[in-house]
Amino acid sequence: MRAVQYQRYGGPEVLEIAEVEEPHAAAGQVRIRVHAAGVNAADWKMRDGAFSGGTPLAKPAGVGLDAAGVVDEIGDGVTGVHVGDRVFGSGRATVAELAVLTDWARMPHHVSFAEAAATPVPIDTAVRMLAAVDAHEGDTVVISGAAGGVGTAAIQLARSRGMIVIGTASAANQEYVEALGALHTTYDDGWADRVRALAVAEVNVGLDVAGAGVLPQLIELTGDPAKVVSIADFSAPGLGAKVTTGGGDKRAALEEAVRLFESGDLRMIVEETYSIEQTPEAQRVSKAGHLRGRAVVEVVR
Repeated sequence: MRAVQYQRYGGPEVLEIAEVEEPHAAAGQVRIRVHAAGVNAADWKMRDGAFSGGTPLAKPAGVGLDAAGVVDEIGDGVTGVHVGDRVFGSGRATVAELAVLTDWARMPHHVSFAEAAATPVPIDTAVRMLAAVDAHEGDTVVISGAAGGVGTAAIQLARSRGMIVIGTASAANQEYVEALGALHTTYDDGWADRVRALAVAEVNVGLDVAGAGVLPQLIELTGDPAKVVSIADFSAPGLGAKVTTGGGDKRAALEEAVRLFESGDLRMIVEETYSIEQTPEAQRVSKAGHLRGRAVVEVVR
């Protein structure tokens, strides 16, 4: 089968399409015929060698964490899913014709493969961020970097839980953030004062999605560093704030996404789609950081 791989760390140019052996579903896993794969920051960070600790790549590595497709193989002990079901979820090496998922959920009928593939990491990240700061109904949440994939999910998740949301984004993305249900302002000089002016109640939760050096302002806005969490600024603990990173079981987050899709409270915006041959360009665009919502690689077009 065809899969995108890299044999050494580096820029997008190290990515190539290779013929590889088909993976198989182990116990507790399912294999899907991939229709679409989400593009996440972790994909190009791993390719760059950001998590390698300086150790050279020992063997070719696959690309991708998220995917949506049709189940064609079921591992031992798996129940509640059948060959032919449309599912979305997370695994490894998902930018390929076949991929094994460790966490998955059934796709609602009205959701496209592209939208479903764009969802797992963003919704799981949003769930973790709100849990880390113990956000509740009635809270006023500020999201710094609200127009990207995680911000898109976090706005809608927080709104569905009865929170007031204020999002910061570029001037070009103000209407986008508003359409998702958030109050909004730009992130240039004076943004914290503009957030205070927008807030109809005391700001008490801060989410840093972009890692743009905003933690001091978020702490000042909330008045409590323990109510501020970042996924991109690892200086947070030194300021008394929190960091949350990926990994772990995503099934609860995926099931929440299903509920929100079905109720109409969630839509994942796919701004750009790419063919499997265009995966290097998809990662370039993701790394540039100007996307609204998500980029997706469509393996079956």
